[in-house]
Amino acid sequence: MFDKIMFATSGSPVCDSPAKIAFDLAEREDAELMLFHVLGVPSRGFSVEVTDVRTGDRETLGEDYESWVKEELQNTYDNQLKLYGDKTRIMTTVGVPATEILRLARKESTDMIVMGANTRPEDGGGRFRNIMGNTMLTVSKRARCPVLIVNRPCNTCWNLFSSIVYCTDFTKAADHAFTFAYKVAKDIGCPLHIFHAVNLQSGELGGKPTQAMIEAEIEYAKKKIGEKYLSQISDDFKMVEVDVREGVPHVEILKYAREKEGDLVVMAHHSKHVKGEDAEIGTTLEEVVLRSACPVASVNHPDWITD
Repeated sequence: MFDKIMFATSGSPVCDSPAKIAFDLAEREDAELMLFHVLGVPSRGFSVEVTDVRTGDRETLGEDYESWVKEELQNTYDNQLKLYGDKTRIMTTVGVPATEILRLARKESTDMIVMGANTRPEDGGGRFRNIMGNTMLTVSKRARCPVLIVNRPCNTCWNLFSSIVYCTDFTKAADHAFTFAYKVAKDIGCPLHIFHAVNLQSGELGGKPTQAMIEAEIEYAKKKIGEKYLSQISDDFKMVEVDVREGVPHVEILKYAREKEGDLVVMAHHSKHVKGEDAEIGTTLEEVVLRSACPVASVNHPDWITD
C-alpha cells in the first residue's frame, strides 16, 4: 500500500518515537524509506552559513558539514539502519524545513510523511502551548499525501495498524480521511471503527439541549454514517463498527480510541468547508495529537487516494 515513505527528522531525541514508527511501517510495507533532514536556513541570500534547525547555531555550509550531519544521522538511527538500511536513503538539503519536506514529497511521489508534532524538546507549559510546531502545521496543511503525526512513545501499536479509529464531522475534508482510513483497514485486514461525537459545546442543539434532542441527534448521525460511509464499504469487508456519542469531541475521541485499543487515529486536517491550502488546523485534531497515545494521521487532500 505504501511504496515510498518519508521520515522527516531533526535528528533530535524528540524524533525517536516517529523514527520507530517510520522504520517499522517501512519494514512492514516493504517500502522505500527516505530519512530526510533539512540542514538549516541560509542566514542571508546565498550565504555559506546556515542556521542549524536543531540547535539554532550558525554553521558554515559545505561538504564537511553535510557529511558530518549525515554521519550523525547514521549514528542516531544506527540500530534501525542495520535492520533496514538497504531500502533507506539518508537525504539532506538546505532551506526552510516545511518547504523542503513538501518539495521532496512531491518530487518523489511520497505515499506518507511521518514526523513528530515538534522538532525541539520543550519543558513545562511551553510544550503544551507550542506542541504543534510550525513545520508540522505547514506540512499537514499543504501535503498531498497523509501525514502521520507521532507525539509520544506508542504503547499500543507494536503491531502497527491493527485497530483503526476514523473520526468524522461529515465535512468534505472528513470524506477524504474516510477513504484513506478504509483503504488502510481493508488492505491490512484490520477493524475499522467509525466514530462521531455530537458536540454539545457547539450550540447547534441550543443552549441546554434535552436528552431527547441529544438522542435524536445521535440517531441522525448514525443514519448519516450509514448513508455516507457504510454504503461505500464492500460486502467482503466485515470488520466495521460504528459508534456515536455526545460530549466534547476531542475528549470523546481519545476515550473511544483507548477503549478500542486503537493504534491509529485518522482525522481530517480541518473541519471547515474551505480548500485544504487555505485551512488552518482544526482545534479537535490539535487536541487529539497533543494527547493521543497512538499516531494520528492527518488527511488533507484526495490526490493520494487511488483505486
